[in-house]
Amino acid sequence: MSAALLLDEASSSFPRPEFHNTIFKGDCVAALERLPDKSVDVVFADPPYNLQLDGDLRRPDQSRVDAVDDHWDRFESFAAYDAFTRAWLLAARRVLKPSGTIWVIGSYHNIFRVGSTLQDLGYWILNDVVWRKTNPMPNFRGRRFQNAHETLIWATRDREGKGYTFNYEALKAANDDTQMRSDWLFPICTGAERLKTEAGDKLHPTQKPEALLARIMLASSRPGDVVLDPFFGSGTTGAVAKRLGRNFVGVEREQVYIDAAMRRIAAVAPMAAADLQIITGKRAEPRIAFVSLIDQGLMKPGTLLHDARKRWTARVRADGTVAVGERAGSIHRVGAAVQGLDACNGWTFWHYERNGGLTQIDELRRIARLGMERAGA
Repeated sequence: MSAALLLDEASSSFPRPEFHNTIFKGDCVAALERLPDKSVDVVFADPPYNLQLDGDLRRPDQSRVDAVDDHWDRFESFAAYDAFTRAWLLAARRVLKPSGTIWVIGSYHNIFRVGSTLQDLGYWILNDVVWRKTNPMPNFRGRRFQNAHETLIWATRDREGKGYTFNYEALKAANDDTQMRSDWLFPICTGAERLKTEAGDKLHPTQKPEALLARIMLASSRPGDVVLDPFFGSGTTGAVAKRLGRNFVGVEREQVYIDAAMRRIAAVAPMAAADLQIITGKRAEPRIAFVSLIDQGLMKPGTLLHDARKRWTARVRADGTVAVGERAGSIHRVGAAVQGLDACNGWTFWHYERNGGLTQIDELRRIARLGMERAGA
């Protein structure tokens, strides 16, 4: 994967067949018009927070706090901010694949307005995730609670977006075999990771930690996917995407940020493909119907199936149903009925006789799935 390529507003065509690993200079809405419909897998957006700061923010010793007071974070009114939000969310929705998802991060100043607009435009919210900061900035005036978190909204393109990527099994395994929660604990960007100016000041006031972007990409994308960041800033999204084998598209107005992002991304070494493989569970495997076992010759009509203790015996029928006496239906429905339960996993409940013992029919499903994968290859 190459380093970032810059395209400014005067560029009229892509220098490569696709737009991967490119930074567009200019307004995000205008830049996104140059991308094809349904062309990105994930959007990560860190839009202006509209902090509405009045004057300098100072510590008790009257030293000035290096806060967000840049021109790009200023809007005339909430109405102006809402119009801006609607415009870029519409542009992002057009380029997002039907199976894609969007992440938007913000503070209490803007995230609720963004969330409302997301829903108004048809996005479907999956989660709100709280990034809890281990080292948040103090509340110097002592008039409010310390702001120790930011909120991320994770949403699909629309309510029908069922095929989105969520690497559940990988996240669970990485979290000591416990479901990954929606509150994430990371420090704010400090130390060597924080980009600085020649004068030693922060280059970008809201630079996000790479660990946060890595969690997002590892959760909701696969190697080779395209991640769009319409507010590219200092290039954290691009740097993490390159390291994790994803492609990125960035949009940024400020040349100083673009220059820093390009240097930063050029210095990143991509990880080896073997280190980027994602573990999956049965949810991600191809669906196998019981009748497929008959179709593939793995099971014959008339075969007798038993539960593990041989309390019940079912007979396999040619149409892929099973029967116990007068009761017939799917392996799941009949398994539930004989036990007097509402539901049953027939794949693990029913067994067939093999080598003098009983083997779950789930073993035959595994063989059938391997046959499908080899045929597809």
